[in-house]
Amino acid sequence: MPEVVLAPQVKTEIDRLAQVRQVDSKLLEEFAYFVLEISKQKSSKKAQSLKTNELKQAIYERFSVKDTSELKKSGAFRMATDGMGKLNFRLKPTWETLYRKFVGILPNEQSQEGYGCINGIDIFKYFKPWQVFDLNPQTATKNDVKTAYYQLSKIYHPDNLVTGDRAIFEQVENMYKSIIAGF
Repeated sequence: MPEVVLAPQVKTEIDRLAQVRQVDSKLLEEFAYFVLEISKQKSSKKAQSLKTNELKQAIYERFSVKDTSELKKSGAFRMATDGMGKLNFRLKPTWETLYRKFVGILPNEQSQEGYGCINGIDIFKYFKPWQVFDLNPQTATKNDVKTAYYQLSKIYHPDNLVTGDRAIFEQVENMYKSIIAGF
């Protein structure tokens, strides 16, 4: 038996729809359980947030230091964060920002959807051009990059009245330029 329970209102609606649409109510009930199970899985994935200590440890490992005082003294860290402004190391959002920039995608931010998300990446939080363009950096050719860029630019170009968005287009363009510069 499924772990989730259907509310009485949902069961009533399933019975009503089964009569109106002349569909087996068991089929609709199975579909309702399926949708609830998927929703439950998604919400449990979103709950996987790293604790501040886990964020700190990942940053420490990235810069080969033992603690925050060593991190602040690290020349590599100071050079990497130059231009980021004053960092408040007492706040979790600071550590999340550093993790995004230097380590990777936070577990609770994987496979994102919504505004500014392309191929599961929020392009306003992450600069991950290869993932946004859905390309493998080891095997992609310059033509592959151009093709991926043109496909995205058709969608997000400001002249596209239906799906155009200047902010997204500019981010995609910056990612394209960064990849092409490496060829």
